[in-house]
Amino acid sequence: MALIKSISGFRGTIGGKVGENFTPVDIVSLTSAYAHWLKHQYPDKKLKVVVGRDARISGEMAALLVVGSLLGSGVDVINIGLATTPSTELAVVCENADGGIILTASHNPKQWNALKLLNNKGEFLNNDEGKALLEIADKSEYSFPEVDETGKIIKEYNFDDIHIKMVLANRFVDADAIIKAKFKIVVDAVNSVGGIIVPQLLKRLGVEVVELNCEPTGKFAHNPEPLPENLTEISNKVITEKADLGIVVDPDVDRLALVCENGEMFGEEYTLVSVADYILSKTKGNTVSNLSSSQALRDITEKHGGQYFSSAVGEVNVVAKMKEVNAVIGGEGNGGVIFPEFHYGRDALIGIALFLTNLANKKIKASELRSTYPDYFMSKNKIELTANINIDEIFEKIKQKYSSQRITDIDGVKIDFDSEKMWVLLRKSNTEPIIRVFSEAGDIATAAELSKKIIDDINNFTH
Repeated sequence: MALIKSISGFRGTIGGKVGENFTPVDIVSLTSAYAHWLKHQYPDKKLKVVVGRDARISGEMAALLVVGSLLGSGVDVINIGLATTPSTELAVVCENADGGIILTASHNPKQWNALKLLNNKGEFLNNDEGKALLEIADKSEYSFPEVDETGKIIKEYNFDDIHIKMVLANRFVDADAIIKAKFKIVVDAVNSVGGIIVPQLLKRLGVEVVELNCEPTGKFAHNPEPLPENLTEISNKVITEKADLGIVVDPDVDRLALVCENGEMFGEEYTLVSVADYILSKTKGNTVSNLSSSQALRDITEKHGGQYFSSAVGEVNVVAKMKEVNAVIGGEGNGGVIFPEFHYGRDALIGIALFLTNLANKKIKASELRSTYPDYFMSKNKIELTANINIDEIFEKIKQKYSSQRITDIDGVKIDFDSEKMWVLLRKSNTEPIIRVFSEAGDIATAAELSKKIIDDINNFTH
């Protein structure tokens, strides 16, 4: 059981003791903290906030508490009900709202839920905003308005159709080409909100849709993180249905994984790579992904004459770097596509439309498209932290030992062995007492060997 407070929001497990879990009391308190933070931002304004939620079992209960807490804090509410994370982000902008709350624990299991918090741009709070909010939450000293100043639900509606229309209107989405391709696609939405909006989008694009786990019951049919080991059902379904593609989204539809027509994974890391390849073929520019994402994006970017930049891990950090370098496309290797011309947030819907446009225009199979990209393989490992491990000291020793290589230390330590096209990243976990050790190389054995080498270095430093 857990309750985690961070600059990006609050998440935890349902039930248990107040202050230690995501209980009704904690939901009310944390929502009130967000409302009071907004009041500090806009002291003389009648505030309005968009609220959306995914379909997880605790969502209805939590949403009622969130809406009530906002109203009690004097904030007007635009309630869009069952909605994806990107839909809620877009709704904040479309409604000219002062902020937004998304009730979703993303890929976490059903026991979890969370408040993801947005600013008036429909983007996650930055570091300074998040720290200011945490200070308010820690003090828990709220003053609520009297009855005549309480908030109202000023609008209730579903945003899906608006989101879909915005996707279809994007200049890089070729709906006619997709319609002519007559795709047959299997969709696995893990019984959350993606089961509503993704089939709707695809049907508007003339796709024959085979729905798998598309009932928004919140009863996840499998582990909701879209990793290969959790996607055997759709892999088999794509083959038996003789489909052109499989599409998998997580519970709040900000991550996109793809399955080729032969049942093989397109590769979650390659979702962003393929969409970036398409966008860069249409408009020149820079790209950004976080430090733990595949170097394949750098290869593709340089092939198109652009420059690749990396950011610290976390969507808010990717967005900040994208703005800094004026990137035309970016995201995270977990299947998160951020297309700034659309909005600064991971969005599986625009990712799907851009990917299908590319596939339709090239008139090739998904597996053939995947074969056009460089092959890299990742090894993901961890080291349990003990009392005798001084992380800062370990990181300094690692940097000294590999000082002849390209070192990036904006988030842990990343070592790029450029001449050998491989890298390793060491980061302290934000949620567990561990050091994460990720490595990538041209084959899995080399990647695993590189991780082992670094882990052995750390063990030698601590003994």
